[in-house]
Amino acid sequence: MSLSKVTFINSEGQTLSGRLELPVDQHPHNFVLFAHCFTCNKNLGAVRNISRGLTSQGFGVLRFDFTGLGESEGDFADTNFSGNVEDLIAAADFLKKEYKAPTLIVGHSLGGAASIFAAAAIDSIKAVATVGAPSNPKHVKHLLKSGLEEIEANGKAVVNLSGRDFTIKKQFIDDLETKSLPQVAKGLDKAILVMHSPQDITVGIKNAEEIYHAAKHPKSFITLDGADHLLMRKEDSIYVGKVIAGWSSRYVDIPEKSKIKSQHHVVASLGNAEGYTTQMKVGNHYMIADEPESVGGHDFGPSPYELVSAGLSACTAMTIKMYVARKGWDLQNVEVHTSYSKTHAVDCENCEDPMAKIDTFEREIKLEGDFDEKQIARILQIADKCPVHKTLHSETQVITTLIL
Repeated sequence: MSLSKVTFINSEGQTLSGRLELPVDQHPHNFVLFAHCFTCNKNLGAVRNISRGLTSQGFGVLRFDFTGLGESEGDFADTNFSGNVEDLIAAADFLKKEYKAPTLIVGHSLGGAASIFAAAAIDSIKAVATVGAPSNPKHVKHLLKSGLEEIEANGKAVVNLSGRDFTIKKQFIDDLETKSLPQVAKGLDKAILVMHSPQDITVGIKNAEEIYHAAKHPKSFITLDGADHLLMRKEDSIYVGKVIAGWSSRYVDIPEKSKIKSQHHVVASLGNAEGYTTQMKVGNHYMIADEPESVGGHDFGPSPYELVSAGLSACTAMTIKMYVARKGWDLQNVEVHTSYSKTHAVDCENCEDPMAKIDTFEREIKLEGDFDEKQIARILQIADKCPVHKTLHSETQVITTLIL
């Protein structure tokens, strides 16, 4: 996962703070908007875990603080549900301008309700996923019941929510009364996934039923059995992220990676638009090679010399394991740490000449087991006999031909 801080301006001219999470090994194939729960923020553990579940499958995710919350500007007391929806639309505009228009929107709790409203106004959105969402925004009024009378009488009240005090104004309540989520869901021509826990005591499971029945097909429901409303258990939020990634793949466009075919053991394929990000077929396995960002790459995969070093490390470990197994010695684990550089030979005669440097692999071996000094010395000798080590020390040739 690659994480960066971003900011954008909402419809009121206020700066909203967000985090953009990108896959570690590729450019995002799609972008996701994430709407957090009522009075929460972008850094809630469940929000981070769900986002990482999506980035692990190639999505880019923008999670941000609604106006007046977290690091975003504005006064929460002056916000309302409609403002949250407008913030999501502003976030979508930011992604469209700076990266790529979002195709998936995910909302948690009241953020789920806001996501449905926002999805109806964002043309690029193809799929919506809600987690523990109320079937009507005014459901949140029951969380404010301790201050409703004061709000009606004085126009505002300080209400304690999850151990924190928030000022709620009457305009917030009035705004909720004007919003009908079932009506919006009924007219939403986009795929929707409803996820909810039967044990949710904050927003009851009946809400999921009402959203599901109101929505058009294609629609799906997945129960989060045993989870609480805020998904405080890490395994619950990780599960949600993975499920949303898999479900949405039916509704957003994900380019199919071409399979490289060849009679050779290893193939590298690099197009003119990928920088140095190289698709690899290594035996029966597919992977990516790249260069570090410092030399113009994206660092989506190991560099060529890191791959060579990896081959030396793996071959050394396997060779030691084979030898020790034949001897019946007590090897619990072996680690081989290898790095590559160009350095002067130990006995160089003209060290001031830059051309005197030679390719150098520094290899360190860690053994776990019961060995005496003689056994350790023999193991180190065997390490130098691994096939890749011997290849690096032998005279080699590369025969190149053009494929027509």
